Amino acid sequence: MIVPMQKATIICLAAHAAPALERLRALGVLHLDPLEPPTGAALETARTRLRDVTRALDILPPESPPADAPAPADSETVLAELLAGLAREAECREALHADALEIARLEPLGDFDPAAQARLEAHNLFLRLYVVPPKAPLVTPEGAALSILARRKEGLYVAVLSRGAPAPFTGEPVRWPAESLAALEARVAQWRAELTRIDDRRRALTAARGQLTAARAAARPQVEFLEARAGMQAHGALTALQGYLPTEAAPRLQAAAAEAGWGLALDEPGEQEQPPTLVRNPVWLRPIRSIFLLTGLVPGYREVDISLPFLIFLSLFFAMLIGDAGYGLLFIGLTAWARHKMPRAPAYPFHLLYLMSGCTVIWGVLTGTYFGIGREALPLPYSHWLQDQSNLMGLCFLIGALHLTVAHAWNAWRLRASTEALGHLGWIGSTWVMYFVARRFVLNEDLPGWVLGLLAIALLLIILFMTPRRRFKAEWFNHAMLPLTVISNFTDVVSYLRLFAVGTASFAVANAFNTMLAPMFGSLIGSLAAALLLFLGHALNIALCGLGILVHGVRLNTLEFSSHLGMQWTGRPYRPFTAPTESPTIIKPPDA
Repeated sequence: MIVPMQKATIICLAAHAAPALERLRALGVLHLDPLEPPTGAALETARTRLRDVTRALDILPPESPPADAPAPADSETVLAELLAGLAREAECREALHADALEIARLEPLGDFDPAAQARLEAHNLFLRLYVVPPKAPLVTPEGAALSILARRKEGLYVAVLSRGAPAPFTGEPVRWPAESLAALEARVAQWRAELTRIDDRRRALTAARGQLTAARAAARPQVEFLEARAGMQAHGALTALQGYLPTEAAPRLQAAAAEAGWGLALDEPGEQEQPPTLVRNPVWLRPIRSIFLLTGLVPGYREVDISLPFLIFLSLFFAMLIGDAGYGLLFIGLTAWARHKMPRAPAYPFHLLYLMSGCTVIWGVLTGTYFGIGREALPLPYSHWLQDQSNLMGLCFLIGALHLTVAHAWNAWRLRASTEALGHLGWIGSTWVMYFVARRFVLNEDLPGWVLGLLAIALLLIILFMTPRRRFKAEWFNHAMLPLTVISNFTDVVSYLRLFAVGTASFAVANAFNTMLAPMFGSLIGSLAAALLLFLGHALNIALCGLGILVHGVRLNTLEFSSHLGMQWTGRPYRPFTAPTESPTIIKPPDA
């Protein structure tokens, strides 16, 4: 559920602002909203410090330092050296790129002496370089000598030598080199050697990773504190701050305010305000939080928490999109191994993987699919009904209609005291009409006789009750767009056919690899090569399936279902102003 919030306004003496913030941070319940833009010299210095330490950690190589690396100096010295090395690396790479381009330009000309042109002109000889397009005629100017230096796809590189004055020539002039090719190549070697030295030194400094991590852990709360201080609004000798906190935590804030002597006002958030969103679910429902964290989706404060239908339907979509019991068992094994390797990590992502992998195993058993092996090759039971593609496509339409029905039924229940609920009942009727229309167009089934009557009733309910009278003046355009919205309802139902299409494609890819490589299992070398290729092929197929989960499975929940529910995912997460944790790299949900 979405936890109810209250808006808190705190007033204290400006001289006591820092102690007040420290106390609020220790309390750890108030999500601060700045009353003033958080700026200032001290804040910018702290932000720069945090940015520099973070950048230094990002550029450290992941591997361990060499065994003979000296003990690292203090974090400030290491930070300065890493940042200086980063700046010098950028200079070297820029110079290397410029010299490499010049070498590429000069390579067709050969190793010219830059001073040769001036020496020749001192003797009244004029040497010029040109590029002649491939199909252009090559005509030697009268009284001049022409030499072909190189043939390239862009044309012929030629040198024209004349006496007394440069000879007229129709080719494209080539700028005379400022440095010889040998000098450029030597400098490129120097740039590369310096980049290697910078990289070696950076690898040696990885021993200071712990110091830099501690420095970042100290810098982040400093930035947060200064941002909170800069966001307070001064009123003479007083200063004020504002934020939101869960209603259940209000007594704790009131007790702290009374003890510290602050002025405190607690109010319900106004209709135009956007409090942060804190979603709190029971432990069994918490696995779906992994998807929300991965995608960055946060419901608005006044929207609804769809964690339960999201978890149910995403598990079903995952199973149908993967569609292979062998893959499901593999996922379960990999999840168990990962959990063993990361015992301190939050448990809910692993629970989500166990759930979705288990559903995949069940679906794979029902369809008789194991690592893409044909059903005729495995003496295992399966559902013959699911082998009919028409049945599978019809099932996808049924799942889509049920999914969208849940959305509108939910809205109807929430608005049960309003006539808008009747409008959502009309959309439920429209959804089921579109279900039968989809079966008619895709599966060539006859429409039941009562479908047109249901459509008429549904459209009547939608037209009369979709918009309350008080909002009709502002939302009349929804009625003008109603024909397109009804068509969109049809396309939404049909879009669930992607579950069948992607699942079928996944099996086809896996089965194709199996079929192509099966003849290779005749010799030892052939078997080893086939096993390697099978591993790579199925790994590619699994990667494509994973992409399909994000592109299709998550989309059906966050777009089709959410749009019918009226959700726009406009929320911002609840992040209370709190003291830093001892292990900042382990992220736990606020309600854990």
